[in-house]
Amino acid sequence: MDPALIQNVAILVLAGFLGFVVISKVPNTLHTPLMSATNAIHGIVVLAALIVLGLGVGGALNQVLLVVAIVFGTVNVVGGFLVTDRMLGMFKQGERKEARQ
Repeated sequence: MDPALIQNVAILVLAGFLGFVVISKVPNTLHTPLMSATNAIHGIVVLAALIVLGLGVGGALNQVLLVVAIVFGTVNVVGGFLVTDRMLGMFKQGERKEARQ
């Protein structure tokens, strides 16, 4: 196997583990704002993966990984926006209830 591929997979696994550890330490009240902030980061991941996929750089494995990155990034962005919209909707309903009283 290519040493660069092994190194990149090791970095990916370590980054995933580190991300899990960091996110697990965040209080529940901050998860939704944190998800909203990461939408921009995953939007950049999706855009970069689309650009690299369009350039046709690398072999078949690289293109498969790019498609997987695009799918996961898109799911995360859409899910983040849906959760953020729901959170903002909860605040709007609270304001309407106060106005009625």
